[in-house]
Amino acid sequence: MRLVFLGPPGAGKGTQADLISEKTGLPHISPGDMFRKAVKEGSDLGRKVKEFMDKGQLVPDNVTISVIRDRITQPDCGDGFILDGFPRNLRQAEELDDMMAEAGLDLHGVVNFEVPLDILIGRSVGRRVCRGCGATYHVEHNPPRSEGVCDACGGPLTHRDDDREETVKRRLTVYTEQTEPLIEFYLRKGILVNVSGDQPVVAVTRDLEAALDGIKRKIAR
Repeated sequence: MRLVFLGPPGAGKGTQADLISEKTGLPHISPGDMFRKAVKEGSDLGRKVKEFMDKGQLVPDNVTISVIRDRITQPDCGDGFILDGFPRNLRQAEELDDMMAEAGLDLHGVVNFEVPLDILIGRSVGRRVCRGCGATYHVEHNPPRSEGVCDACGGPLTHRDDDREETVKRRLTVYTEQTEPLIEFYLRKGILVNVSGDQPVVAVTRDLEAALDGIKRKIAR
């Protein structure tokens, strides 16, 4: 299956994409994760995108589109993929359509994770990420056993600049202006399904798997 996970920052797209990726073997492709890795490694790409990320701004379309175009042509995407955080606007969605058409492929489904904005702010501001292995925690909902220390590798936890309240609010404003129109875009194509992200992770996964089963049935027709 070739899927897009759509939703505002903090909606749980990444968590669910990881879970589904583990179960299906579909690669989880997140430009945000790719950019953060590039920043950590100090690559040319990392230096290029760091100033945008620190300000809570989106990386320019031409950079993001180029990175995604290269990634989805890799051999591990032969049976499909899960795009998380791309497309973010109508131009990127149209570019993705072009990529699919050039390869003679279809996008099978777009899952829209719905979460109220006030919940999203609390989720993002409370998030902590391990500098060593990238494991994610939340100060209230998923705290580590020892404060500031990763359960998995013992590395230090950090509060990312793009998880601070003012940055989060800016990102949500950008999402509302630029990404929400994609809901109507994919609804018109008949491939959008909505899943409530305002519930426990296990319940979200249950509803997501039911939605994916529906997508599989449509593909099989």
